Formats: sequence, structure tokens, C-alpha cells
Amino acid sequence: MPTAFPPGRESDSMPPNPASAAGGPTVGSGDSMTPSVSPLPQVAVTQGESAAEYRLAALNTDVAKSNSVTDADQARALVVHIAEGLGLPLTQVRPAFEDPLARIAAKMRLPEGDPISEPDAALLARLDAEITEPVAYVLPLYRREDGAGWASAEWRLRRGRSDTAPLGRIVLTEGDSPAGLRLPLDSISWRRPPARPEHDPFVLGPLLQRGDEPATVEPPDWSPTTALVAEVHSGRLHVFLPPVSELDDFLDLVHRVELAAAALGEPVVLEGYAPPADARLHTFSITPDPGVLEVNVRPTVSFAEQTELLATLYEQARLARLGTECFDVDGAHGGTGGGNHITLGGETPARSPLLRRPDLLVSLITYWQRHPALSYVFSGRFIGPTSQAPRVDEGREETLYELEIAFAEIDRLSRDSAGLPWQVDRALRHLLTDLTGNTHRAEFCIDKLYNPESARGRMGLVELRGFEMPPHFRMAMVQSLLVRALVAMLWEKPLRAKLIRHGANLHGRYLLPHFLLADLAEVVAELRAHGIGFELSWLDPFTEFRFPRIGTVVLGTVEVELRGAIEPWNTLGEQTVATGTARYVDSSVERLQVRVVGADRGRHVLTCNGWPVPLLATDQTDVQVAGVRYRAWQPPNSLHPSITVDAPLIFDLIDAETGLSRGGCTYHVVHPGGLAYETPPVNAVVAQSRRNRRFEAAGHSATRLDLGELRAKMSAQFADSGARGILDLRRARTVWTTFSDR
Repeated sequence: MPTAFPPGRESDSMPPNPASAAGGPTVGSGDSMTPSVSPLPQVAVTQGESAAEYRLAALNTDVAKSNSVTDADQARALVVHIAEGLGLPLTQVRPAFEDPLARIAAKMRLPEGDPISEPDAALLARLDAEITEPVAYVLPLYRREDGAGWASAEWRLRRGRSDTAPLGRIVLTEGDSPAGLRLPLDSISWRRPPARPEHDPFVLGPLLQRGDEPATVEPPDWSPTTALVAEVHSGRLHVFLPPVSELDDFLDLVHRVELAAAALGEPVVLEGYAPPADARLHTFSITPDPGVLEVNVRPTVSFAEQTELLATLYEQARLARLGTECFDVDGAHGGTGGGNHITLGGETPARSPLLRRPDLLVSLITYWQRHPALSYVFSGRFIGPTSQAPRVDEGREETLYELEIAFAEIDRLSRDSAGLPWQVDRALRHLLTDLTGNTHRAEFCIDKLYNPESARGRMGLVELRGFEMPPHFRMAMVQSLLVRALVAMLWEKPLRAKLIRHGANLHGRYLLPHFLLADLAEVVAELRAHGIGFELSWLDPFTEFRFPRIGTVVLGTVEVELRGAIEPWNTLGEQTVATGTARYVDSSVERLQVRVVGADRGRHVLTCNGWPVPLLATDQTDVQVAGVRYRAWQPPNSLHPSITVDAPLIFDLIDAETGLSRGGCTYHVVHPGGLAYETPPVNAVVAQSRRNRRFEAAGHSATRLDLGELRAKMSAQFADSGARGILDLRRARTVWTTFSDR
């Protein structure tokens, strides 16, 4: 279940220890021990019971406390030990050097001072030869396809070749990445390296202890350009692992590194390529993303195990001064913007319930489509057809029509044959996408279910990407518990129902908290009717977090409550920026819900900035609900940038008989006194204080309203084709005003 945290302040403590969350021996992999500044992912690998013969004590040493390595001699000694263990000649252990010519070329591009004369070829060759201190040591290495052991290609490079150095020298490309990522691979051979075979995840056998057969030296033309690289960085010995196709080979290689590290008495940091995907191996990775750290935790087989894992993860994040929530400058409380994606599957791809029972996936997609609350209550702020996880019915209108055909075909294939796993992928792959056809950006992502074109895509997994990172681990567990309950119910009782055409209601009433909570109540009622004791009250924290109460005013026997609602954001067209082109996301429009209790529909009219609010009746006779869309900000890059802001929003409860306001309230988007905050709130208390200042239980209109004008506005609104129950103040000030003028 991928999880994300935003980077906090600089910490004098270590980042979360993956071993404490994963349990058992681990193999650390990453660019450094500080993931908040590392440009590369950090990975921890835990061994399952079938891999118990590999003990990695030397690699479990706290390398953060070991910074005594000062030169590359230790790197050479480690690579030599590995080469000797493989039976390779020491000529295959190659030093690697930084490129002095690249630095010279960089200096020549400097504009200041006297012009630098262009050095001649002899001078360049002499300067190149003067670099004699290696920064890393390289051992070309790959696994032979015939299974006959390891092999090492004899790299012959043009640069630095002479009678005394017939193999040339390895000169790294520019950059500050690990040396293993800067090898001059295009200088090894004119031929393209052969493609590495992919491991079939459906073929799982016992892990084999590799033998001690000697490796062979092969010519470079038909050999993969992969290598093991050792270098010293920040006083620690780093080992870059090459890519391999089989888990057995990865473990064998790691075991050889461990033996070499133990012989030297020096702990090492593993980096480079992660192990191949394999159900017998559990991984834990930390990847820096803009504004967040993405944490991919290992799979869990029980709710108790997942609870312990997430509790540890949240606690370790707190100790590392990382947060799980954020506050806008105006006090708005939200999530990190990172996903809390939930991945469903089996212990092995072959045992995945989604492949064994394709009707389960069909039932899940159908159930989510019929209940929009499952998509919107737990999502982030960015929703809609161009978001990271759009619903299947957002965007293309014909998708539901085609999806029903796909569901019927899956049902037929499941009944008429053994139900080949690739058929589900082919039936749904081109429907579970976003507007651009991106299969990853979908609420139900089946990239790793069973893609016949890629071994890594045949994992039997479905990723639910519509969940945002909640601020507390218990809220995350409630999300997981809800998904588990729905899977259990639909496994026992598959859902065969038509897809609902929500139409304008999808981005109308179903973005208001009242109707979303009613939809959630229906979901919980179905679970309880099935014998699953899920409580609706467990979802109350999501209500207050996702739809915060703005304020309440009591006007005689009538109560008016304002609460935050959901507004889809549009992704704009391409625009030229300093770095090329970009597509901005328009978040200038916001939405709130108005809930009125005790109003007389025949006598009372609620207005917002003089426009009647189209209140909808609910299942409670004295409760009416509506939504108000308004322009909160006026950035230059937005839809309709010439439309000014609608704030402040002034609500009036109008007596339809007299035209007088019985009272009202005012909502400000910014501080009513014009105060501009310079920094975001430091905690939830300060954020709440800023939000409270933007609501006033006063400010209603003091003059008598023209009832004829009010009825004309109501007629224009009734004739409009927008969603029922939604007042769009932008449209009211433009389209409706134009119609009324005619």
C-alpha cells in the first residue's frame, strides 16, 4: 500500500528504519542514508521463510556509524574478493575515473575573464592521462542464459588504449549519481547489448543455493553491459548491484557481497538495481516525490499484521519529523497530496483472487461506480477527469456503454472456458484509463494484473488509487477495513447490476457532503445486512476532515450551516513556461454546501450575493441542502481569467412575502480585515483560528429585495442545464444575466 509523507524540518535523528516495520533481515539500498535529500529511491528487502539460508548479518550493520573509509583501496579489495570467489582473473577488475575533459569543456564555456584558448589534441591527451586516481572499481558481470553460472565481459574501450593498456580505461560520464549509473556503456561495443529475459512471476520454485562454478570471460559484442561497481562515498563503502532476472541470482550476488564485506570487516551500503519482482521477496521502498516521500510497504496477509505495520510506519515518520497533513496559508486543513493506494492480490500471482475469480473485479468496479462516495470521501482535493485517479465514468461518455459489453464478455469467457488470465486484461485495459489513455492514472489500475506483454505486469494485482493519505494511521486502517469488508462481501455475493448514468449529479449533488454521507450509509447498511459489523460512526473523522464545518447561524426557527464541499479541478491547456511547456491545474473555483433546517419552502428563500440558492429536499422533511460554486481566486492562468472573485459570500434568508432579509451570514475567502498571512499555520489550532475568522454570523442585506427580480433570477436558474441543487455564481453573473437582459 503506497503511502506518502511530506518532508518536514531537518532532523538530527535517523529516518524511519525499514527493518522495524518489515521485520527480519534486510538489505538496504539507496543513494544515501538521508532519504529527504536523496535523488534515488531507498529500498529495503525482507527475506521470506524460503530464503532463510541467506543470512545477511554483515549487511545489517548500522552503516551510518561507519564513516572510516577514506580511499578507493577498500573498494578495490572488495571487488577483488568477489572476482576471486567467482574464479575470474583480476584483469576483469577495472578502475573507473572521473572525466577531466568534461571539466575543461565546462571551463571553456565560462564567459567571464580573458577568453580561454582552445587546447590542442596533444594537451587533451596529456591531461587525460594525468588522471591516475580511480574513484570506483568495476567488475563486468551478468548471468549466463544457459544457467551455467556467471560471466564477465571483457570491455574494450577506445579511450586511454595503448600498448600497455590494451583494454583502455573506464571514464565515467558527468554527474553526481553513483558510479554504476555513469558507466560509458555506449563505448563498449558497436552492437546493442542483448535484451535480458524476464522472469515469469507465475513460475515459482524453491530458492536454490548457487554453486561455486567458476565464471567465464566473454567477448563484449554479445554480452550484456551490466557490472558490479564499488566506490567510497561520504566515508562509506557503496556497492552498486547490476540488474538480474532471477531472484536466485540476486540472492547469490548479495551473498557474495556479504562474504567480501565480512572478509574486509567493513559494512557496505547496497545501491543500484532492486531485486526482480518475486512473490517470495518482500520489499519496502522510500522514493522522494515533489513535496512528499512515497513509502511502498510490503504486502500483508491479515488486518492485524497491517495494523502493526502502519502503526510503526506512522510512528517512525513522526520521530523523523515528517508530517501526514498540511495546512494552507488561509488555514485550510488537508492531506499531504500523496496517495494511500491500496493494492489487492494474492500471496503469489497464481493465487490472486482477482485472476481466479474475474467476477470479483467486475463486482468491485460496478460497486464503486454505483456509489460515488467511495471515490470522493477518501480522495484528495484534486478530483475529476484529469486527476491522478479519475472514476471510470468521468470523462468519456461512451465508457460505461463499452464497459457493460466488456463485463458481459468477461462473464461469457469465464463460463465457456477456463478463463485465461490475459482475457481480463484485454477486456478492461483500454477502458480503465484517463482521458489521454494512460492506464496507470485510473481509479482501478490493472497495470500489474496480467499484462501478457510484460512479466512485471503479470503480478495478479489491482491498485485502488483513489485514496489519499489520511492524517492518522487509524483512519488509514478504517479505509483498509472498508475495502476488506467490501471484498469479502462481493466474493461471497458477486454484484451483477447495471452501471448507473449519474449524469450531472456526479459532479453535482455527489460532491456535497450530505448526499455523500447518505451514500456511505447505504454502503454500510449493505455490509451489515451481509453480516459484517462495520459501523458508520467509524467514518465520522473523514467527514470532519474532508468537509469541515465553516459556521452556523440561527435565524429564529431556521438554522443555516455552511460546510466545505468538493470542487473538481480542471487541467488547462499547454502553456509556454521558462523550462518549456506546462499544463496548470485550475483551483481558483471552490464549492461549499448550504444546509438549511426548519425553513418554510413556501415562504423562505435563501440567497447568496443576491442569487437564490436552489435548495433540494432530503429524506428529512425539515432539511434542505444546496451547493454554491464561487470564484475564490483570480489567477491569470485559469478558466475565464476575466471573471472576478465572488467573495465575500453574503447569505440572506429572505421572507418571500415582504422581501426583507430575516438575517444571514458572511463567508470570506481571505481574512476579512485584509490581513495577509506570511507563513502557513504551525498546527491545527492556529489553522482552525484562521478559518473561524473568515466566517461572520452577520452581514446580511439591510434593504428590501425586489421580489420580481428575485423571481426572474429563479426562472433563469430553473431554465439552465446545469446540475440541480448547485448555484454557480460565475454562471449567474454571466450566462443568466445575459438571458435576463434579453
